[in-house]
Amino acid sequence: KQRMCGILAVLGCSDDSQAKRVRVLELSRRQILSSRNIIEHRGPDWSGLYQHGECFLAHQRLAIIDPASGDQPLFNEDGSIVVTVNGEIYNHEELRKLLRNHKFKTGSDCDVIAHLYEEYGINFVDMLDGMFSFVLLDTRDNSFIVARDAIGITSLYIGWGLDGSIWISSELKGLNDDCEHFEVFQPGHLYSSKEGGFRRWYNPPWFSETIPSTPYDPLALRQAFENAVIKRLMTDVPFGVLLSGGLDSSLVASITARHLAGSKAAKQWGAQLHSFCVGLEGSPDLKAAKEVADYLGTVHHEFHFTVQDGIDAIEDAIYHIETYDVTTIRASTPMFLMSRKIKALGVKMVISGEGSDEIFGGYLYFHKAPNKEEFHRETCRKIKALHQYDCLRANKSTSAWGLEARVPFLDKDFINVAMSIDPEWKMIKPDEGRIEKWVLRRAFDDEDRPYLPKHILYRQKEQFSDGVGYSWIDGLKAHAEQNVSDKMMQNAGHIFPHNTPTSKEAYYYRMIFERFFPQNSARLTVPGGPSIACSTAKAIEWDASWSDNLDPSGRAALGVHLSAYDRQLSSVAANTNNIPAKIIDAVPTQSMMNSGVTIRS
Repeated sequence: KQRMCGILAVLGCSDDSQAKRVRVLELSRRQILSSRNIIEHRGPDWSGLYQHGECFLAHQRLAIIDPASGDQPLFNEDGSIVVTVNGEIYNHEELRKLLRNHKFKTGSDCDVIAHLYEEYGINFVDMLDGMFSFVLLDTRDNSFIVARDAIGITSLYIGWGLDGSIWISSELKGLNDDCEHFEVFQPGHLYSSKEGGFRRWYNPPWFSETIPSTPYDPLALRQAFENAVIKRLMTDVPFGVLLSGGLDSSLVASITARHLAGSKAAKQWGAQLHSFCVGLEGSPDLKAAKEVADYLGTVHHEFHFTVQDGIDAIEDAIYHIETYDVTTIRASTPMFLMSRKIKALGVKMVISGEGSDEIFGGYLYFHKAPNKEEFHRETCRKIKALHQYDCLRANKSTSAWGLEARVPFLDKDFINVAMSIDPEWKMIKPDEGRIEKWVLRRAFDDEDRPYLPKHILYRQKEQFSDGVGYSWIDGLKAHAEQNVSDKMMQNAGHIFPHNTPTSKEAYYYRMIFERFFPQNSARLTVPGGPSIACSTAKAIEWDASWSDNLDPSGRAALGVHLSAYDRQLSSVAANTNNIPAKIIDAVPTQSMMNSGVTIRS
């Protein structure tokens, strides 16, 4: 019923020869082969190519649900509607009940798509609860639609050939040789050949950035997140959780461990949860994750990597992640290394903690939000940009090794609940003992059945890159220093006029990216602009000193970090049954966990 895969479609191609068929299959297989030239990673379980006249639909499958059947493409009863899809539809069983007069050929969760289209037309997309990218071809009139999930958890690109063809691919590398122009297919959008353009199908209340006013209800927030995690336990293959020891990944692990026992997955694979963490020897994440794993009783796998291991993997990571964004590469490389190890253990799916910092304002710079309105608008901007950053990292770092990552914080229903809370409650108020993400921490502060120990539940966030080990970023900077001269930096604006690198580290990543993806379209798919500690460009206005210190890492907000917490320690302790002062110590980051690695276990 589910799969994380790679798709490639060529629609309206003027060449329907055997040679073209071979070329499409070759490009599709770039998304499944793990070597540099042919890349068998996104879907190692099955591959196929469907052709109808001028349209080709190719698919590389990683089977997570119903591995025995459900190979693609998927069809309706008479074969006139054809679908190739990458993703998971969590509410497929409820949707099948709306389609009682339809006959399903497989147990696949994605089998509902063709039938929903028959029943409801192109407006069915908002009925889907899950993560997905799909191409649907209606052979009756040769029309097609393409859609991507609400937040962009799955990756998707669209390109145009000189012959008028439209190309759709899960990865840049499926398009960059054959398309005259290509770009990111925006999340929450669909493309209709009949309408000849894009339209946004995802229109939640928060999207307009209107300030919400619903009072904070801790139990409603808890219930919404528990539901988000539970629905992601739908699997027919071995799975685990990524655990950095930070708040977000620890909550994911705690809820998963709590609800695994009664699930179908437990009957098949056992009720003991496996957890995974990556870091340099002695790093904050490794220590914190082990503490949480011991508390929850998971089977814990710790992966260690050295700075050199990480540096050696940078080129492969950039090739797979398809970005030159500095913070994304820093976090993706450990996660890329860890994913290989996890897959080698026979695990095919992991649940991860991305999205929480965007929804709740968990980044350190949110301390400086001038008011609740600006705080809320920044969370909206951060969620809308996730597909270019953490979603890109989580999807591609794992898919590179045939592993699927599921992200419950980005559940559509949960986002609606969390983003309807009056943002006054999310504001960081040291004087009142409210540290970042206080509303989430408070929601899971259960005296009778604790989800986590108090000092972990109220542990302060550490910037991701430091969580894997403090010397990781310093090692990357030193390596870039050796490979990029001052003279190269002087000419950076001429060589890279778009998104000009402002540091040697950024220049180093850009050189590698441009070698793999030299087209102008490719460089335009990567976001740019000033940032402070992961902020959007707009939030730099919050503090006059930030515009002089544009460092993408959390260290830039260190002044905020320490001074704010010194003042609030006593009041936090008062509000949380005397949490020890150690909460200020290194706090492992979720975003890291989301980014694990090891080379020597």
